[in-house]
Amino acid sequence: MRTSSDRIRHTILFELVSLAMVLPAGSWVFGIGLEQMGVIGIGSSIAATVWNYVYNLGFDHLMVRLTGSVAKSWPVRVAHAILFEAGLLIVLLPAIAWYLGISLIDAFIMDIAIAGFYVVYAFVFNLAYDRAFPLPAKAPALATA
Repeated sequence: MRTSSDRIRHTILFELVSLAMVLPAGSWVFGIGLEQMGVIGIGSSIAATVWNYVYNLGFDHLMVRLTGSVAKSWPVRVAHAILFEAGLLIVLLPAIAWYLGISLIDAFIMDIAIAGFYVVYAFVFNLAYDRAFPLPAKAPALATA
């Protein structure tokens, strides 16, 4: 299982790389100012950072409990990414609608588009991260979180 410092590195890298892509692209795609997209992106990033740490810690503990390992198969990686985004969607939807002064339906459409990007991004990023920063060959089942 990953250490706390590794989880913090993972979360910070995940958010910084995603913001570099989402802010300009989101501003252009949704036709809103970069400032508004920045507020949405940074606010979402803060919420996602906290959720990322808590979610991945819980997911790893659940995997150890159910399988005895944190090794993820392709189907588990897909489920991991989708469940992460679903939880974040529930939290962010009302805030985006309120901030932009749009309906929950419009915010939902916007959030689904962003979440669609993040599902793919989370899958690719986590796969790349696991390869760039592999777990030690003989990691203890429950390391300090």
